[in-house]
Amino acid sequence: VQLQAYGGGLEQPGGSLRLSCSVSGLSSDPSDIGWFRQAPGKEREGVSCISRHDGTTYYPESVKGLFTISKDNAENTVYLQMNNLSPEDTAVYYCVTLWPCGEYGMGSVDDWGQGTQVTVSS
Repeated sequence: VQLQAYGGGLEQPGGSLRLSCSVSGLSSDPSDIGWFRQAPGKEREGVSCISRHDGTTYYPESVKGLFTISKDNAENTVYLQMNNLSPEDTAVYYCVTLWPCGEYGMGSVDDWGQGTQVTVSS
């Protein structure tokens, strides 16, 4: 499995960014896809996931209403749209494979992609 995340960068507070995760090698694997982030000095935090099978999504309260995850099956890509960014969203964002993604939470992570840095600052 290969996970390639991109789309990070520097954004001002209140702005938006869309992260992309290109996924390969999952054709016969049941894994779902998610996003984690790790801010300096903090533990990694799951911020969203999406089921590859039925599109079920999950968001923790910290990002609910701000982040939206989606997938393009034809392009084997998963997106994370992040709106109304705040400095607290500054972190390295990782896409992962996991199982399962359910409406009440994120399951165990199997694979980590390389991270993409998101910095929110004026």
